[in-house]
Amino acid sequence: MIFLKKVSNKKDLRNFVMFPFELYKGSKYWIPPIINQEMNNFNKDLNPNLQDSKVELFLAYQDKNVVGRIAVIINWFEVKEQKTSKIRFGWFDFIDNYEVSDILFKKVIEIGKANHLEYMEGPMGFSNLDKVGVLTSGFDVIGTMITNYNYDYYKNHYKKHGLKIEKTFHEKTFMFNDIDTGYYEKMSRIVKTRNNLKEVNFYSTSKLMGRANEMFDLFNESYAKLSSFVKISEKQKEHMKEKFLSFINPEYIKFVENSENKIVAFAIIMPSFAKALQRMNGKLFPFGFLHLLHAKKFNKDVTLYLIGIHPDYQKLGVTAIIFNSFIQTLKNKGIQICRRTPELIDNGSIDKIWKNFNPKLIKTRSTYKADLH
Repeated sequence: MIFLKKVSNKKDLRNFVMFPFELYKGSKYWIPPIINQEMNNFNKDLNPNLQDSKVELFLAYQDKNVVGRIAVIINWFEVKEQKTSKIRFGWFDFIDNYEVSDILFKKVIEIGKANHLEYMEGPMGFSNLDKVGVLTSGFDVIGTMITNYNYDYYKNHYKKHGLKIEKTFHEKTFMFNDIDTGYYEKMSRIVKTRNNLKEVNFYSTSKLMGRANEMFDLFNESYAKLSSFVKISEKQKEHMKEKFLSFINPEYIKFVENSENKIVAFAIIMPSFAKALQRMNGKLFPFGFLHLLHAKKFNKDVTLYLIGIHPDYQKLGVTAIIFNSFIQTLKNKGIQICRRTPELIDNGSIDKIWKNFNPKLIKTRSTYKADLH
């Protein structure tokens, strides 16, 4: 018999966080999260995303064993300010049993109807910077710390229960040796001269932090027109600075400024922490953090985490400045493989940025949608 239990205490929450560790035990492709950080995601005092959202967590049990989990999320800013009548779901994992996935989906529907919402969509997190989408291809490629991994059977469950694909994302990679460095060096000079722009490099975290809010403001402006975009709040900015930026090598963040010293473009690259996280298996201590530090300093693979360009500058070739600056940094560090994070397939402006890099498609993922009426 399958039954649901609402997460109501720390023990339940730990069971919720630990379920994927059992489900994907032995997988060469799943990337374990850091257990303490994952639990803190659901602490209102530590995660500002929860201040604008209603979140309920549920576990599916078969006898005494956890066989599934789901987070049911209502982003009130999205619902009230953006007039998007949607209930989100995420952290959705389950064994290959249709009864299990069905009882979890029904809970989302129940809560959505109780709050008079029109449709549900997922998997996704609280905001646009959380993990998104169920993997639909690329199951034999290792994941990243900022993406979900799942088994092939997941997509069959979505279809079985009547959900339809809403958004599709692709992930691509390219070899550093495939980059035409001479082309970007030349184009960088031309674009800077023509538009009176300059690159900004960082060598200390403190200087980067002093301008981080400007970068997040530009991110909000750059992506405002994309479907279902939810802007980063002031509290979320502080959370992101503490959780991510403080750990990233400042040389892996590039800005482009105009003549008034205003940021018009930025990009963030992260070393690949995938194999380090697999070795850690969710634990920072006693030695887990050493794997992260080693990856930060010596890893030859990087993930292109985020890029933003002001709408007024998106057709001026500004990316040539960013890429040329990154090329010099990555060349000095011996980087070999560059991997892009999931990008919406209908975001043509981003895809055009990478056309000269000979990118290779390695994964696809989608969110799924169902009406509640």
